[in-house]
Amino acid sequence: MTFHINSHFDSGNIKVINAQSNPIELAICHDKQSNFYQWFHFSIAGAKHQNSLELSLINAAGSAFPEGWGKFQVVASYDREEWFRVPTRYENECLIFNHAADHDLVWYSYFTPYSWERHQDLIGWAQTSNLCELTTLGSTLDGRPLSLLTIGEALPNKRKIWLTARQHPGETMAEFAIEGLLQKLLDANDACSRTLLQHCVFYIIPNMNPDGSVRGHLRTNAAGVNLNREWLDASMERSPEVFLTQEKMRETGVDLFIDCHGDEEIPYVFLVDNQGIPAYNSRLAILEGIFKKQLLISNPDYQTQHGYQKDLPGEANLSLASASVGQTYNCLSLTLEMPFIDNFNLPDTRYGWSAERSSDMGAALLPAMLAVMNELR
Repeated sequence: MTFHINSHFDSGNIKVINAQSNPIELAICHDKQSNFYQWFHFSIAGAKHQNSLELSLINAAGSAFPEGWGKFQVVASYDREEWFRVPTRYENECLIFNHAADHDLVWYSYFTPYSWERHQDLIGWAQTSNLCELTTLGSTLDGRPLSLLTIGEALPNKRKIWLTARQHPGETMAEFAIEGLLQKLLDANDACSRTLLQHCVFYIIPNMNPDGSVRGHLRTNAAGVNLNREWLDASMERSPEVFLTQEKMRETGVDLFIDCHGDEEIPYVFLVDNQGIPAYNSRLAILEGIFKKQLLISNPDYQTQHGYQKDLPGEANLSLASASVGQTYNCLSLTLEMPFIDNFNLPDTRYGWSAERSSDMGAALLPAMLAVMNELR
């Protein structure tokens, strides 16, 4: 029985090197005009008749974050709804995984995909709420719309809360987090959301990098540009996604900003604060402390022991979104990082860190916002 490997679909990424070898040899394709690669997503037809398939990503060692492979387990799905982990090992600079498929067609991916169709379903659903307005900020380099959801009435005295996700398109958990947040925020029966919307207006971009998402990139847009290094000198030629977002932020102002991401190596959920920006002061430190304390209660998947090394005072990289916005608007500005692997404090052997847990984490941001709401300005 022959089988067929396919990646010619939304966010697909794989190259077949040798389909006759054992294990089957595959390679992850680079982001366009970039050295980055790590995201993969492909399907195999005929898998059920192959006993236990063994596949090897032979260029894993050269990927953007090879240190993450040692603890990583590939996700697989038969129906593209339930994504479960399959046994995976990293050896001899290759990522190798085995799977005895229960059905003929199986999809494999770096993390649960968030398709362009699902993105359109999300913004289409959101705009039907009388609390939400959908606008298009402009077009990406591939001609896709950059969509902004405005939640709540934009009155001058309200706090302005901004959220963005998927500057790095392969970090799909970020958009799942936004989806979970939107489901709670647009629930007319949710007391936390109702209270927030009395005092705040939300500006949400669920997908900052539509082109990279569809192209199957890990980290860059259609021009091979890392958007989260463009916030000092964005342009319509290289990074229209950031340029258009900054233009809108200047129009609205920002009182709180959260940029949602995924981390390839650290198996925990954590926040990145802005102690290194020149504008950092005791007021921002207090706000960070209140926000983190509430988030620990809202969702125990969040923790404060593991994360990135803090920047020294004045040494923040202002080309990053969170640092740039925090400095520009002297506001509470945070990066949410969720794992590709699992939360090792609360491990799940079947699913690892999942789309569902990402969605729950997004919803948990709202009580933390409520805790700081009155002190933002």
